[in-house]
Amino acid sequence: MYEDTKKFMKHIHFIAIGGAIMHQLALALHRQGYKVTGSDDEITDPAKGNLNAAGLLPENFGWFPEKITPGIYSIVLGMHAKADNPELVAAKKAGIPIYSFPQYVYEVSKNKKRVVIAGSHGKTTITSMVMHILKHQGISFDYLVGARVAGFDQSVQLTDAPLIVLEGDEYPASVEEKRPKIFFYHPHISVLSGIAWDHINVFPTYEIYFNQFEQYLQGLDEGVKVFYNNEDSEVRRVIETSGQKLSAVPYETPPFHYEEGFPVMDIPIAIGTGPVKVSVFGRHNLLNMQAAIDVCMELGVSENDCYKAIASFTGAARRLEKVKEETDLLVYRDFAHAPSKLKATLNAVREAYPGHHLIACFELHTFSSLNEQFLAEYGHSMDAADEAIVYFSHHALNLKGLPPLEPSNVKKYFGRNDVNIIDEKAKLEETVKKMIRNKEKPVFLLLMSSGTFDGIDWNTVSSQ
Repeated sequence: MYEDTKKFMKHIHFIAIGGAIMHQLALALHRQGYKVTGSDDEITDPAKGNLNAAGLLPENFGWFPEKITPGIYSIVLGMHAKADNPELVAAKKAGIPIYSFPQYVYEVSKNKKRVVIAGSHGKTTITSMVMHILKHQGISFDYLVGARVAGFDQSVQLTDAPLIVLEGDEYPASVEEKRPKIFFYHPHISVLSGIAWDHINVFPTYEIYFNQFEQYLQGLDEGVKVFYNNEDSEVRRVIETSGQKLSAVPYETPPFHYEEGFPVMDIPIAIGTGPVKVSVFGRHNLLNMQAAIDVCMELGVSENDCYKAIASFTGAARRLEKVKEETDLLVYRDFAHAPSKLKATLNAVREAYPGHHLIACFELHTFSSLNEQFLAEYGHSMDAADEAIVYFSHHALNLKGLPPLEPSNVKKYFGRNDVNIIDEKAKLEETVKKMIRNKEKPVFLLLMSSGTFDGIDWNTVSSQ
């Protein structure tokens, strides 16, 4: 299909083009010569600006069945679109092929070697690390990753490259195809980074969630190489139950020590590099790094070259990303939102900066985190912080159709009596300012959310 499209311009229409990955796929296809159109009922930045710059921003927001014309070659359907979407209904009536974005990505990469990074956490970081090493080695490859990565202009690239690296999400593909996205990529090499319950709105029990990874492994071809996190008991369990036909290889955190807040990997002299200082910290990121190195070695990169490359990796956007550094103050933000991610990120900072006063500010923003049925999963996840804040907005609850949360109830789920539960933006700003001032030790402010804390300007808040 891809080669055919290269020879003859095809018209691809996106229903819900404004999504974070959807619009990036649209831009990638546009760069390759496809005729791309799309619709959405709301598009915000950065998607709005990116689409506008490429001439792909719809003139009007909304759904317009008249856009579904006989000349359309195929439809790419976003998760945001509902089953009764007028354009989707019109496309079905017209008999136009409809794909979710993972289905479409597979269609245009059938002839490539496919690497899929799967798991509940670490996917973006491992994918970014693999991309960084391959680029450092001058290897031609395509990719799909869920964040901005230093050294790459976009988060989706499709070319004639013989290799594609894919961040594999377990969330459903679309309203038409409700199986997880990872089911559709059919990798030759995969990583399973961890299993910790998430997406309660789709997987109401842990058993249902765990079963998605069982199905993923069972659906892989015999002999597929799967690198799995040997430090995660649930990953080991799913490998034992569902990975018998696969070539399963464990990975673990490599030996390291800290120097001035950053890890130094204790590489054996036999490899030829000696100790390697890296720019990301935390045991979980060293574990992610090992997975990426294993993948790249499987792709033919030498171990020595992997270590040389990874030394210059600075991280993906919002994955322990530095916001501000001043005398006696560090401010970092992280995408952490699930309990396991929250705990791992806090432990990483605590280990790397033992002499700092650690203030952790976490926003309940996802459907799962704002659902009282799930909040108990956060028990003791913020214990590593000297001071802890949990923020949520009533607007977010309304948008997700969830009932109100009582701050006192939220507090009990986190398992520490001194946690500050805040549900007003102005009060959050005031509280953080007070916590930063007049500390005897340097302060490390860690901001954790998949949202934006209702648009707070943290540079202003953290001004001393």
